[in-house]
Amino acid sequence: MKKRIPGGAFLVFEGIDGAGKSTQVRLAAEALERRGLEVVVTREPTDGPWGRLLRDSARGRRLSPEEELRAFLEDRREHVERLIRPALAEGKVVISDRYYLSTVAYQGARGYDPEELLALNEAFAPPPDLAVVLDLVPELGIERIQQRGSRTSFEDLESLERCREIYRQIERSWILRMDGTRRPEEIRDEVLFMLGRRLLERWAADPTLSAQDRLKAAVEFHGGDWR
Repeated sequence: MKKRIPGGAFLVFEGIDGAGKSTQVRLAAEALERRGLEVVVTREPTDGPWGRLLRDSARGRRLSPEEELRAFLEDRREHVERLIRPALAEGKVVISDRYYLSTVAYQGARGYDPEELLALNEAFAPPPDLAVVLDLVPELGIERIQQRGSRTSFEDLESLERCREIYRQIERSWILRMDGTRRPEEIRDEVLFMLGRRLLERWAADPTLSAQDRLKAAVEFHGGDWR
């Protein structure tokens, strides 16, 4: 039987296209599943109707900034209510390839105020326990994208440079910035260490948990037997 932890855990990977997010999602999920935890892997845009609209836009005629922002917000509302909140309430680990920092960076690059975008999203979207922003120079990101043959209209050099700069300006206590050129396994190990630390802090501050609850959660997150 898969293990679940109090309040679940919410881990997000962010960064410009080509930064290595999908690789880290896979590595983190595999490592946590080996520990016996129940892991839900997801992404944004989702596969829902708003997400499909955004994917079609990326491959063809791009939506206007207003249309695109609305689609991202509606897609995220559905994502939060139908998947993220229920999974966390059930004690599962949710790992997402992109979340609302992507909207702040990419829509900010199209002219929106990043602080206003943060406020719009944080009015309804729960913050992650940890958001890992993989930093990479756009030239290398485009090179990686070209190698996999999946470039979209979001991925020109100038846009990626603006996105990277906005990512670097966002300040939140749960953001972990990492060099996207480091070995993938090194990134994974540091990410899981920092996620564990964030969860310990959250559980320590939760008055509804007993000392035994906290011990059990901490040991089970790291793949041990608390008894």
